[in-house]
Amino acid sequence: MNSDKPRAGLAFGIAIVGAFLIVAVLVLAMRHYTTPPSLGKERAETRARALAELRAAENDALHQVGWVDPTKDLVRLRIEDAMQIVEREWRNPAAARSNLLARVAKANVAPPKAPEKPSPFE
Repeated sequence: MNSDKPRAGLAFGIAIVGAFLIVAVLVLAMRHYTTPPSLGKERAETRARALAELRAAENDALHQVGWVDPTKDLVRLRIEDAMQIVEREWRNPAAARSNLLARVAKANVAPPKAPEKPSPFE
């Protein structure tokens, strides 16, 4: 019976080392399957080009005059022009506030009410 203890200890040791090796192999496999592909040169160029186009559009929107909604007569002004208008209008705060509220109401017209559905029980 004394000779069985070293063999049992050796079997447990081998089982523990085997379990650790199995876990290590599973971790490596999961790393392999879950790692995203690296961005290639062409993808980086595409993203840089898209960013440049976005920045150009933002710059155009901030510094060029244009129509926002021609049907409502809404225009987009340059920042410098808008600041001058605000500065000039807000010398009289009461008139500027009423003008601002009128423009907001004009820009945000409520949609027409949806028609009521007839009741199925009538």
